[in-house]
Amino acid sequence: MERRKFIQNSMILGGATILPQSSVWAQNIEQGGIDKLMNDKGEFIQADLPYAKNFLEPCMDEETLYLHHTFHHGGAVKGANKDLEMINKAMLDGNLELVDHWTQKLSYHFSSHILHSIFWTNLTNKKNNPKGTLLKYIEKSFTSLDNLKALLAQVSKAVESSGWGILAYQPFTDRLTVLGCADHQKLTQWGCIPILVIDVWEHAYYLTYRNRRAEFVDCIMDIINWDNVAQRLDVALNIK
Repeated sequence: MERRKFIQNSMILGGATILPQSSVWAQNIEQGGIDKLMNDKGEFIQADLPYAKNFLEPCMDEETLYLHHTFHHGGAVKGANKDLEMINKAMLDGNLELVDHWTQKLSYHFSSHILHSIFWTNLTNKKNNPKGTLLKYIEKSFTSLDNLKALLAQVSKAVESSGWGILAYQPFTDRLTVLGCADHQKLTQWGCIPILVIDVWEHAYYLTYRNRRAEFVDCIMDIINWDNVAQRLDVALNIK
């Protein structure tokens, strides 16, 4: 896959060709794509969820999923569009002192948009396990799947305040790495490509789990769509 096209699709899936044609994710991408984060006009866009809002119950309840996708993810998309507008306005007005402010805002909102778009496809409603190339990379990087799951769960639970637990491919080491990301954009590593993310902002779990983040993370670990994670790793490995 051409690097520029990959980046334009926000360092996540670049097209339906790498997905099984029968999968809901392939159909979603063909119809506009949950991983297509910007339209041809240069505006950030938000796709519909690739499944019904009760698909992840009982782990994630329908109301929380609706509020999360509509108002939190949706709010990040609106915020990113405003940030772009204000950056362009500041440039046109020659008011470069404001550019730094709005570029920081864009980093926050666009990172949220990217991570949420990955998050929705990382989840399914049944247990499954990694295999093939993904499993080989897990064993290469963490010795075993159990070690990875324990590490990712602990890092996710321990993120200070709000943020994400992230499994990413690090091309400079050709290994997978686990990150605890504060907010949406802090404490990352240059070059890392996220392939699995766990949202640990309170809005991801507040209606069912209240303040019990650990219970939410443990439940999420049981409904990870490892096929989707594997597809994202395949994309990352094929960047030219």
